[in-house]
This record gives sequence, C-alpha cells and structure tokens, in this order.
Amino acid sequence: MKPSKKIVKSKFNYYYLIPIVIIILIAIIFLFTLSTKTEQNNDPWYWYNKGVDLANEGNYQEALQATDKALAINQTFPLANANKAGILVMLGRYDEAIVAADLALSTKGNLTTTYSIAYYNKGDALRHLGRIDEARLAFSKAQELDPTLIPPNLNITPYLNL
Repeated sequence: MKPSKKIVKSKFNYYYLIPIVIIILIAIIFLFTLSTKTEQNNDPWYWYNKGVDLANEGNYQEALQATDKALAINQTFPLANANKAGILVMLGRYDEAIVAADLALSTKGNLTTTYSIAYYNKGDALRHLGRIDEARLAFSKAQELDPTLIPPNLNITPYLNL
C-alpha cells in the first residue's frame, strides 16, 4: 500500500498583503503628484499661461507675479515680456511697460506675433504717457504685423491715463 501524501496548508494569510499594496500605491501616487508639481514650477510656459489666465480674469498683480516667474526661469522669453508690457499698462506702470515691450522687441527671430503684441502694448503705454506720435508709430508697426490689431483712436484728447 502506498503511503498517502499529506497536503500542508499554508498558514500565510494573503489578506495581510492588501493593506501593504494599498500603502505602496498611495506612496507612488503621492510621489508622482509631487514630481508633477516640481516640473510645473520649473516650466516657464506653465507660469506664462497662468499669467495670461490671471490677466484675463482681471487679476493683474497676480498675473504679473506669474509672468515674472516665467521670466525668472527663462529670461529670454519674448512672448512673456510682450504680455508683461500689457499687464503693466493695466497696472498703470507705463514706463516699465515700455521697457518690457522693448525687451521683447530686442529678441531676434521669426516672432511676428510676439512683435505685434509688444508693439501694441508699447503703443498703449506711450498713449497713456501722452507720447502720441510715438504711440502712433508703435500701433502702426503692430497693425503692419497683424492687421487684426486695431489701434485706439489717437485723435481724441485727452490721452493721459485713459
């Protein structure tokens, strides 16, 4: 007669693994979320887009802060400087707006849209400062690059702080 084989049941309960697996998954999700936020903090386009969104909501001070973060990451970001000029105009900081627009315009490359925005925002700042002839020239250059940019009527006075 053959001896019978004894089957030994494992005393290990796999239910103990479930909480461990859940904890590991939570840790992985947390680390992924953390790394995504770190990538956003180092992405100038993230801050540029945030600045645009905030400006469109009328939060110009916060928009300026976001745009400055984009420029801190990439100082040669002409589109950010062009939009910064527009934000500064909305804040009444016209001389700074002209500087930001000029920074955008000093960047070399095929940047037609950026240049048109920079010229328009520079024209707007000049208009507010009462420098009408310079404003006309800037608006003219903006419209030459982008015919959809319609300058304000500069034949109406007063121009200061419109």
